[in-house]
Amino acid sequence: MSDEVVATDASHFESLHRALDIVAREHRYLALLQAPPLEQSVAFYQGLIDGGFPHFVALGDDARVIGWCDVSPVFGQSRAHIGVLGIALLPQARGRGLGARLLQAAIDRAWARGLTRIELSVRADNLQARVLYERFGFAHEGLQRRAVFVEGTYHDAHAMALLR
Repeated sequence: MSDEVVATDASHFESLHRALDIVAREHRYLALLQAPPLEQSVAFYQGLIDGGFPHFVALGDDARVIGWCDVSPVFGQSRAHIGVLGIALLPQARGRGLGARLLQAAIDRAWARGLTRIELSVRADNLQARVLYERFGFAHEGLQRRAVFVEGTYHDAHAMALLR
């Protein structure tokens, strides 16, 4: 079996939670520094799926989650046309084109869901991610100064968005 990108379902939740924890503990790519309790993560994943929002996973040779991409809703009726992108890959899955495949699947589903704007925030020192987002048409909308605080250090982040 080669790497595949599929819509997330309940059979992926435990493996997805494990992958979330691994990436979070890198203290570089996510707002979280460790995964929340499994039950909280499952409620988030199921809520996105039940709401028809994009959630995709990349599965490795052993059918375990090695990456994911989701677009979650934004609070408020006047912002119901907007989704917030989340994406990550396990270290061993990076550089294999999976990020682009996950991103395309999530964008396609977001547009089909009726969203017309996808927002994201990416640390300024995450050049590979910024290049990927730019390749897909995400535009820089501003610099969020001191937006992330990890291990005693502040990091700036770029606000980016893609319009349909």
